[in-house]
Amino acid sequence: MHTFFRNSVRGGRPYALAALGLAIAGALAMPQQAHASSFQLKEDTAQAMGRAYAGSATAGGDVSVVANAPAAMSDLKGTYFEADVTAINFSAQFSGSAHDVLGNPISGGNGGDAGTTMPLPSFFFATQLTDRLHVGASITVPFGFKTTYDNDWVGRYNSVYSKFESLDGTMSASFDVTDNLSIGASAIAQRTSATLTNAINFSSVALGLAGPGTALNLPVNQVYALVPPGSDGLARISGASWAWGWQAGAYWKVTSQDKLSFNYRSKITHRLQGTANFNVPDNVSALVGQLAPALGLTPATLPFQHTTGTALFTTPSTATVSYWHQEQQFGFGADVAWTGWDVFKNLTVNYGNPTQPTTTQMFNWHNSWYFSVGGDYYLTDKLTLRGGFGYDTTPTTAAFREPRVPDETRKLVSAGVGYKATDHFSINASYAHIFVNRASINGAVSPTGDVLSGSFDDAGNLFALSAIYKF
Repeated sequence: MHTFFRNSVRGGRPYALAALGLAIAGALAMPQQAHASSFQLKEDTAQAMGRAYAGSATAGGDVSVVANAPAAMSDLKGTYFEADVTAINFSAQFSGSAHDVLGNPISGGNGGDAGTTMPLPSFFFATQLTDRLHVGASITVPFGFKTTYDNDWVGRYNSVYSKFESLDGTMSASFDVTDNLSIGASAIAQRTSATLTNAINFSSVALGLAGPGTALNLPVNQVYALVPPGSDGLARISGASWAWGWQAGAYWKVTSQDKLSFNYRSKITHRLQGTANFNVPDNVSALVGQLAPALGLTPATLPFQHTTGTALFTTPSTATVSYWHQEQQFGFGADVAWTGWDVFKNLTVNYGNPTQPTTTQMFNWHNSWYFSVGGDYYLTDKLTLRGGFGYDTTPTTAAFREPRVPDETRKLVSAGVGYKATDHFSINASYAHIFVNRASINGAVSPTGDVLSGSFDDAGNLFALSAIYKF
């Protein structure tokens, strides 16, 4: 029962750094923010969201293709600016229970609604340099989330506060090879950052330092007398990294009414560099100080002090096929998108202190798919109505699912409207509701050996606005 703790003590390795490693690993695998699988976001275009992202690259008139399918800039004749903002409202409510390393139930509530409401802005620019050459630039957030649980919930040792974000700056170009075929490519600069907090179960830590099987070999009741259950501390982890990626694709006008696009976006590998800070109860600090000589620890290697950590983390590659058929009074299309989440099998953390061992947390995610159909109806020359349906599979499984990633397969239903105010200025508004399957957690283990079991009921609402100005 105490094998994990005994190994960390007998090897002279502070438990705090093992906990730090798992906490950093948890920081990088976050719950879904919107419709795309896990923490992937596509909410950078109000126009496409109204069709559930069907025809995202081929419907025309959407400057977001600068970031999502650069070859389709071929259709943007002139110079364009577009600004989008999406209000993301999602709910994640847990029901279940937890127990500590000895099997004792952990007190606390179900965490409240872990979701939040937050804005997601995007900016796009595109211009036509020659009859065949287009260039563009964009700022988008392709991955991100924010979630907060109650401080005293039963899963507090797994997660309390989490925020993760990848910000992309993209430079794109397209070239018309023929009148019907264009190719495009982008260079992507991506900054990824993460911040999280979680409680620390110091009664379990004390068992690992002084309980049965350790150097002191104290009975459990004596350890609990020194550090009673409920003696919680707090860990705060943060890290950030810059990295580069690319994308490339093609855009084909199959007939005068049918268009097809393919785009591939590369994975981007980060070396996240982070720090960890701990709040430790006085009784735990006193116990750790007393045990330091017996454990072979020095003041510089005492557990639960400020320390550093680094981890390799990869945002996944994606491949998208987009189709659109155009009639005079309406248009309709479909998208199929693949996301290469199988790059996220595990996360290994190395430490600034060379005497500390690396730690690894398993995730075993698999690749996911997104399918959508939708269309536009041109009510007048100025007013367009939109609707669509999407189906998104999850990369996670119940056996490895964590409360930081209560992700499951979902369905998206959306509607939108576009208004062409003048020949130069248009606006779009869209709404989408996300139905999420119940996400089961089959025993998520915290760094202190606490086990959380139960399920999440998730749902989401998206509200998007965009403004497009054409010179």
